[in-house]
Amino acid sequence: MRAFRYHRPANLAEAARLAARDDAKLLAGGQSLVQAMKLRLASPSDVVDLGALRELAGIRSDAHTVTIGAMTRHAEVAESADVKKAIPALAQLAGMIGDRQVRAMGTLGGAVAQNDPAADYPAAVLALGATVHTDKGSHEADRFFKGLYETALAPGEIITSVAFPIPKRAAYLKFKNPASRFAIVGVFVADFGAGNVRVAVTGAGPCVFRQQEMERALSAKFDPSSVANIRQNPAGLNSDLHASAEYRAHLVTVMAKRAVEAALNPM
Repeated sequence: MRAFRYHRPANLAEAARLAARDDAKLLAGGQSLVQAMKLRLASPSDVVDLGALRELAGIRSDAHTVTIGAMTRHAEVAESADVKKAIPALAQLAGMIGDRQVRAMGTLGGAVAQNDPAADYPAAVLALGATVHTDKGSHEADRFFKGLYETALAPGEIITSVAFPIPKRAAYLKFKNPASRFAIVGVFVADFGAGNVRVAVTGAGPCVFRQQEMERALSAKFDPSSVANIRQNPAGLNSDLHASAEYRAHLVTVMAKRAVEAALNPM
């Protein structure tokens, strides 16, 4: 790890000013950035710790939306009565992330901003059609995730919260790496009623994506049989020591079918 200047701003305005420095990095939960710095894959000149900004944490809900602050820990989402009531699948997803230590330290905003190709939260953001709010404006989910570790965030832009529309029913299932618990393939299915179904896939490709063929089939009939014979094209999918592109393509169908079953028969 190379030398850097550490900052712990007292408010969002101060954080934004510090984040605007050349080569500055924002520190949320630190589950990705610190490891990258140890490996010298990242060498920021300044590290801006958002941990003291309680204004960026917390959960609130109304009849239509659950809004979660960017600095809210995964464990807090998993245990939230409001999230469990409004979007049980989102609470369940948060409870699947990493291990107890990761859930206690990792944050929603950090996970969304990092956009790791195998992360869980991007699937929820995309499938639920969430809005990512920042100190400079907001981003629709369909335009937020751009590619491998790439998002629509401008340099120094800070996520403040994510607003999730409440679906009629939803579920998230993943085939996880047994060591890291990242998704080798994860599928989030959300049914908003009136023929509006969204399906997001994480882990399979360089970036989370929507499976539109499955969306059309499930919009016509929300049933596992609707996706059972839909085959994901393996072209462009990840292939590594954990799973080939062809196997990941197969898992997309398997996990989508299971997610629909779980949405229809919640525990």
